[in-house]
Amino acid sequence: MQNFSLNDKADKPEEIKKDRVDIKVSGVFERDGKKMAYVSFSDGLRYAEGIIPDCVITRNKGFGEDETAQLEAYMKEELGTLKKTASGINVVKALIDK
Repeated sequence: MQNFSLNDKADKPEEIKKDRVDIKVSGVFERDGKKMAYVSFSDGLRYAEGIIPDCVITRNKGFGEDETAQLEAYMKEELGTLKKTASGINVVKALIDK
């Protein structure tokens, strides 16, 4: 998984800028003939998980509705970067390197 921070962009909403939110991206996998990847968001206390390319939060523990909408908007805005990151992850190599 690759780590990012929502704080890397200066134009993010204030709710996101206040707290550091770490982002992890899984490698690409296929389900029902469709390629996808997971994107997780955590600030140490709260956790949310979304799926790309749908850009929808599928699990949430602690983020409010407005924050969840911001996370989904972030996935949409950064979809190209997230897809590129996910496609560059070699799952087998990552397991061996641990």
